[in-house]
Amino acid sequence: MNAELIGADESAEARLGHAPLGAGAFADLHRFSSSLLFCDGGRLLPSRDASGVNSSEITDMDGLPVEVIGNILSHLGAARDVVIASATCRKWREAVRRHLHTLSVSDTDWPGYREHRTEDLEVIITQTIMQTSSLEDLSICLGPPITLSAAPVVAWLMYTRESLRFLNYNMQTKSHLNILERCGKQRLEGLTLGCTMIAHVDSVNYKFPVLRSLTLSRVSITAVRLNLLLSGCPKLESLSICRADIGLTGSTAAMDLCSPSLRTFALEGMDVEQIVLEADKLESLSLKDCRLDHFELLSKGSLRALKIDDVSMVQLDIGDSTDLLEVVDVKDFNIMWPKFYDVISKASKLKSLRVWGLTIDGDENLDLETIAVSFPKLQRLAVNYDLVDGVNHNPFLVSVLLERVVWLELGSTVINELYAECIGAVLERCPSLEKLVVHGPISEAIGRDDYPIHQIAKFTTSLVNLMRRFSDVEIDFEYR
Repeated sequence: MNAELIGADESAEARLGHAPLGAGAFADLHRFSSSLLFCDGGRLLPSRDASGVNSSEITDMDGLPVEVIGNILSHLGAARDVVIASATCRKWREAVRRHLHTLSVSDTDWPGYREHRTEDLEVIITQTIMQTSSLEDLSICLGPPITLSAAPVVAWLMYTRESLRFLNYNMQTKSHLNILERCGKQRLEGLTLGCTMIAHVDSVNYKFPVLRSLTLSRVSITAVRLNLLLSGCPKLESLSICRADIGLTGSTAAMDLCSPSLRTFALEGMDVEQIVLEADKLESLSLKDCRLDHFELLSKGSLRALKIDDVSMVQLDIGDSTDLLEVVDVKDFNIMWPKFYDVISKASKLKSLRVWGLTIDGDENLDLETIAVSFPKLQRLAVNYDLVDGVNHNPFLVSVLLERVVWLELGSTVINELYAECIGAVLERCPSLEKLVVHGPISEAIGRDDYPIHQIAKFTTSLVNLMRRFSDVEIDFEYR
């Protein structure tokens, strides 16, 4: 190998945690790189120790065109692996320069990033990015204690702005940096921003004509600027906001969002008094770990999936958006259940329903009977109830057939004979059932002398008998 090439690459290797490599070591590294094989999912891994590789069992990388090598390195993605590969020979360096399309710098790929000086990392990342000429997907996610300087980040964005289609920048910088101002806008299709502040947005200079996916995680931005940003994305289909600091104005703490093209909206870790989302084409709505007084959706009846997890809410208003609703997944949802049932009761096309963590009393009667009558097209059903001995109403009782249900999950806050009887009764009402998953609390029994262990034994015996009776149904158990 050319001595000049070896010298140029040794410093990069050393900065990434390897000792400086001589000609012999580079030959070993080249042979190791040649032993990379595809495994499931298209990911590349070394088959085994390079010294014991049988050449007849491996793909000869030397015989592959540079386009193919570039595609393989794009599957690898991780910057450390790309640097190692490009250091082996001129052909691999050419593959990186001309045909590398994906590059990821993440401490989840290699925790060793945290052990190096930030200045060294900035140099390595700069050298790696500027070896490429057609980078389309760039991801930079380095957690504390790493904080990058603004200057090299600006250089990366300016260098790739003509080719980049997907950008994921999720980390802190030492000084304020407006990523939206620096990144290329004409080709960008997916943008993920985290741990940053968006202090300025205007409707003239911040236009993303082909952006389809936008994710804001731990981002500080005002509601006005957020709407200006959305107005500059005419083809936006997916919007995700996670634990963001949204500055609100006016007497009421209300957040109004508008995106005519939006199809998927996800909100996580937010505490807002009121949210009004105007999205005519919205198909999927996901709320997780939120505290809201009022959520209102203004659309034209296109909603197909509603997912709510660990949310406290006084009022949910999705208007007439339930006509096409097919999936409702609700877990640990603190709301008045009669109001929520009124919201989804008109979803006659519902195919999948999960209602988990629901307590039934005399005033809140969302039992299996009600579900079976209201949603005759159900194919997947998951319900969890609080079964208490002595309560007159049994929410598992159902007199009509759940004819189309092929997947069923049942859960209870207690394990007893009543629960086993309920499972058997439900099985008899599901003639098309293929899979049953039984959930139950077992951890409560550990370390408690007063826990009726005999109930678990009786419950297990009853389930074994059910498995014999319904041998055509696959039954799984998930205990916590």
